[in-house]
Formats: sequence, structure tokens, C-alpha cells
Amino acid sequence: MEKLIPNILEFFYILIGLFSIMTSVRAFRDTTNKARIGTGLFWLILGVIFAAGNFMPYMVSGILLAVIGVLTLFKQVKIGKLAELSEKEGEESAKRIGSWVFFPSVLLAAVAVGMSYTPLGGQVGIGIASIVALIVAMIITRATPKTALDDTDRMFQSVGTTGILPQLLAALGVIFNAAGVGDVISGAISGFVPEGNRLVGVIAYCLGMMIFTMVMGNGFAAFTVITAGIGVPFVMAQGGDPVVAGTLAMTAGFCGTLLTPMAANFNALPAALLEMKDTNGVIKAQAPMAFVMIAIHIVLMYFLAF
Repeated sequence: MEKLIPNILEFFYILIGLFSIMTSVRAFRDTTNKARIGTGLFWLILGVIFAAGNFMPYMVSGILLAVIGVLTLFKQVKIGKLAELSEKEGEESAKRIGSWVFFPSVLLAAVAVGMSYTPLGGQVGIGIASIVALIVAMIITRATPKTALDDTDRMFQSVGTTGILPQLLAALGVIFNAAGVGDVISGAISGFVPEGNRLVGVIAYCLGMMIFTMVMGNGFAAFTVITAGIGVPFVMAQGGDPVVAGTLAMTAGFCGTLLTPMAANFNALPAALLEMKDTNGVIKAQAPMAFVMIAIHIVLMYFLAF
């Protein structure tokens, strides 16, 4: 089983890469897009990194990432021509499907959680759950494989360059940790957190995750740094359960995701897609719930982790 899991994960990465390459082919053929060469190169290179990243030297992957960074910097990645949607067919489908449209999303979550309790684990579970949810969605909507591919291309291009932020920010968190940023934060916090005070340690851990996530734009990037700098010395070293504290710290970081424009794929992208006049409208709507949830996290970590 230990050998099987990496192979299954590799399959999902290759599948994502192939979808990205499909988008690149469509972009290259799109004569209406003035930036079709840059757009096509971006999705082609990203697809190669996903599909063949484990089979090529790290230096090559790094150079390819730098290239797509340059393409993004010079605004050479733009949304091209997408498959047309029939408004009439859309309305008819919406009436026919009704609330069942939400079922694939719920099913995806349920299957992923269920799979996390199996030897395959949660990462493989998410991939399997996504395929199951896609098949069910196609059955419910009576969509053809072509429609699924068209909508995959639509999603890729709509999300655009912000789609790779989670991976890049998670990698940045590892780099920060390796560079000793966690030690610096630990040294700074030690001057404010009384030694042995569990409550203050929990508050510092949760708020640190939220604030650093706001800065980094991603809870994964913040987790390695804040856990090393605050979680381990001020919570886990005081007797806190690492599993409970770490899990709650991660979701505490997501409270910060609700409050920052740095989380572009969650906050900036919806505002752009919905053509909202207030670009921070999504954040303003989420802020009250974020503050309530961070308070709940502090309470839960204090009472459940010790």
C-alpha cells in the first residue's frame, strides 16, 4: 500500500497536467486572443510541470516556473475564447435539476472524508472523490464528455494564474521555515508570552496563524512557520496534543484567508468574475464570520488540546 499511494497521486498529477496542456492547445489555436502565445506557453509549461515534475531535474522545474512567472509579470496570460453557453439551455437545465446541482459537491466532500479513514489516506481520497463527483455531475446534468472538457478549460482560464498560488505559497512556507523565520518569530514571541501560560500560548498560536495567513495569502504557507515558531514551543511543549492543536491551527489560518486580498483565488477572483464594484466586497462580507470563528478556535484548542 505504501508503494501504491505515490503511484496513484502521480496519476492525479499527470491528469491535471494533461488538462492544462489541453487548455494550452486551445489557447494556441485561439486567434481572437492577442496574448495567445503567452497564454498557451503558460498552460503548456504548467502542464509539463504537473505531469512530468517528478521525472525531471529540480533545476529544470525551477527554470520553467521562472518562465511562467515572467509571462505573468508582463501580462501575457489572458482569458481567451471560451465555449459558448446557451442561456436558454442553462435556464432549462436549472429548472430540471433544481437543488440536485449541489449534490456532486456534497458527495465529493463525503467521499473524501470517508476515504481519509482508509489506508489510502486523504490525499488519494480527494482525487478519487473528484472523479466520482464528476461522473455523478455528468449523469445529473446529462453532460457529454465534450462539455466536461469545455468546462474544465473554462475553469482553468477563469481562475488563471491565481490557480498556482496555493502550491507556490506552500513552497514559500517551507523555504521560510528552512531559513529560520520560525526561530525568529519564536524569539520575538517569547518576550510577550509568559512561560507556561497555556491560554496565552493558544491565543498566540491561533492569532499568529490567522495574521501570517493574511500576509502570505495561504494557510499552508503559514502553518510550517507559525507551528515551528509558536505552536511547538508555546502549545505542544506545554502538553498540547499535536494532532488536535495542529488541526485547529490550520483551520484558524483559514480564518485569515477570509480576510486578505492575498488569497486571490478565494477573494479577488470571485469579485472579478461577479464584476463587483467593490473589489473587497467578498472580504467585507466574510469578516464578521472570520472573527467569530477565530474566537471559537481559541476556545476549542484550549479545551481540547490539553
